[in-house]
Amino acid sequence: NKMKDFKKYYTIPAPPDEVYLALTNPITIELWTGDDVEMSTEAGSEFSLFGGSIIGKNLEFEENKKIVQQWYFDGEPEESIVTIKLHPGKNNSTSAEVRHTNIPDNVYDEFATGRDKYYFAALAGFFEED
Repeated sequence: NKMKDFKKYYTIPAPPDEVYLALTNPITIELWTGDDVEMSTEAGSEFSLFGGSIIGKNLEFEENKKIVQQWYFDGEPEESIVTIKLHPGKNNSTSAEVRHTNIPDNVYDEFATGRDKYYFAALAGFFEED
């Protein structure tokens, strides 16, 4: 099975500290995903998003700047790593740099779409409603 990498920048209309909180605080994550979540900012802890459809392990946190996670894919030998870096943007916004390595080819399209639609569009929408 071939593996692909994904890299993209998203602009979110909120400062990095608020975006970081929205990506790491389980109560806030549930607000914008509308689903059950397990999450903590302890390196080595496991997390679960969207009611368990995404499960993985938290590897590294740099407050308000960076989140590194491993996402589990069944039966894949290579670790799939997600790195989200938060850069301050114009007008109190955040540029979120997302890199996801070793995504299995057969789920790549679904994941790329999911990233846009369910993850970052939902997150941006959450902040735009204020």
